[in-house]
Amino acid sequence: MSKKYNPYDNFINVLEQAATEINLAQNDYETIKYPERELKVSIPVEMDDGSVRVFEGYRVQHSTLRGPGKGGIRYHQDVNIDEVKALAAWMTFKCAVVNIPYGGAKGGVTVDPKTLSSNELKRLTRRYTAMILPLIGPEKDIPAPDVGTNAQVMDWIMDTYSIMRGYTIPGVVTGKHIAIGGSLGRAEATGRGVMIITAEMLSKIGINPKECKVAVQGLGNVGGISAKLLSEIGCCITAISNVSGGLYCKTGLDVNEILTFLQTHSISEYKKEGVTHITNDELLVSECDVLVPAALENQITVNIAKELKARLIVEGANGPTTVDADAILQKRGIIVVPDILANAGGVVVSYCEWVQNLQSLNWDENDVNITLKRVMKRAFDAVYDVYIKKNIPMRLAAYIVALERLCVSRDLRGIFP
Repeated sequence: MSKKYNPYDNFINVLEQAATEINLAQNDYETIKYPERELKVSIPVEMDDGSVRVFEGYRVQHSTLRGPGKGGIRYHQDVNIDEVKALAAWMTFKCAVVNIPYGGAKGGVTVDPKTLSSNELKRLTRRYTAMILPLIGPEKDIPAPDVGTNAQVMDWIMDTYSIMRGYTIPGVVTGKHIAIGGSLGRAEATGRGVMIITAEMLSKIGINPKECKVAVQGLGNVGGISAKLLSEIGCCITAISNVSGGLYCKTGLDVNEILTFLQTHSISEYKKEGVTHITNDELLVSECDVLVPAALENQITVNIAKELKARLIVEGANGPTTVDADAILQKRGIIVVPDILANAGGVVVSYCEWVQNLQSLNWDENDVNITLKRVMKRAFDAVYDVYIKKNIPMRLAAYIVALERLCVSRDLRGIFP
């Protein structure tokens, strides 16, 4: 029987590789292998029909070495503790790669949010917030949206936390609606970051965006915005997909038209001359120059890696490539720009939102986007420099950049007592 995929094992594997590459002694990074705190909670919710259901929820703080924990809250039927631990660890490294003063955290509830009414979702969110209340706060751990959650969920979390503290505290979460302290540019930030990093990498390998074919898996907040912005810089989007299926057109898809169509229809209903319907697996191995996996983790497996045709992969999702698949991609000469760099745009603008909340200021969207571009390009340059100098995969280079920064913080702070 094959071993069940564990995303936290994936994280540890790459961490060990990075530590070996820069000759770190085990004592230098041992503490980083373990989450600081793991909280599991039971969440009783009164359903609309009067029945009571109990859901499982989690909040994991992987590291607060460099600042308060930061990480999204995921509502998905497959959420489990190993996934949340891995996502929290990736957040630690993501924040270190882009060099913002945050640690890594993550939360989740095992639930399919599409099966709940709006009122049931609100009650679930408020009770979950109450259960993790001792861990979160603007100076301790700041949640944000993730798969299955959105600005409305963040609004409910902020309101619940504020009521229980006795005054309004907008900085407890990021990704809120703008009217109650959210930041302009936050909704598009992760996708915009993916576009910025893709453009930087295309420049390095000598591909003109206007001659580049791109396939995007996932049409949520990350994939949809990535596809839209990549098309705006001239890329030809040949394939896109969501959980229900995908579309392919070798001469290019009209991304804006499709995104508008999907607001009221399913992807299976979309019909246009030259457009064919494909599966998610077919999208991953379709003819393209750049593949952007922007759905869930564990999408690019060994079998997919063997058939994949893209020259460049830019990871919009967290952990979309397994360790074994990574090794195959490396042997085949396919460049992988890792998640902890490629999709860090969201946490960068979350940081901007948090700073605005703490200072009671509002930034113009142009200022937010300029800051995002500057931070993302600086992080890309740091990772690319290690990638070229050491002639190693970009994932390993990104982990080295993050690990060195984390180890400096660990050395300076020491170990209590």
